Amino acid sequence: MLPTRNAARVGTRLFISAKTTSAIPTRCTLLWDALVQASLDPAVRSIEYIASARVESTSIDLSAVVLCRDDGRHLLDIVPARTLRDVEDEGLALIALGELALPSVVLTAADIQQEPRFSNCRTVWTYRMHAVGIGMRLRILQALAEDGPLPLSQLLAAIQGDRDPAPAIMAMACSNLVELDLTTGALGPSTLARSRA
Repeated sequence: MLPTRNAARVGTRLFISAKTTSAIPTRCTLLWDALVQASLDPAVRSIEYIASARVESTSIDLSAVVLCRDDGRHLLDIVPARTLRDVEDEGLALIALGELALPSVVLTAADIQQEPRFSNCRTVWTYRMHAVGIGMRLRILQALAEDGPLPLSQLLAAIQGDRDPAPAIMAMACSNLVELDLTTGALGPSTLARSRA
């Protein structure tokens, strides 16, 4: 499994979201974007990281990401982010991955950068650190429980207060409390929102 030359490599950053079971080291921006998209995907329940495995008496670095989705567990395989290994280590890694017996979700750069999901997810993710007060959180969840799912324009109109609720809604999507339809069209008034519960 050789990485392509056009993969954007960066220093190692740790990815953490409401769905990750542990911090995931990323050295490729495409892996980061794929993890953002998985974190905002309603079908993904959790994201696991398997750092290493043992094959007989040898420990091998796997750096494997497993998506736990509604339809089962799947190994995330980002083609441009594949780890470069020598022949022996590659063979051991293939054995270890084979022992996991998980189907793979193979994604190319084009798959990850597909619009409108790519831009929508990046936009929503910028709000992941936005603090949401309990009052705002309760108003948003109550509106979605009573009338949801709702287009964003109707949800925003239903939330009364002196602060713009849009950043709170985006932050709640990052916290796995609200689902947003980020694949159908550009993020806007008609984007459908629903409670994650």
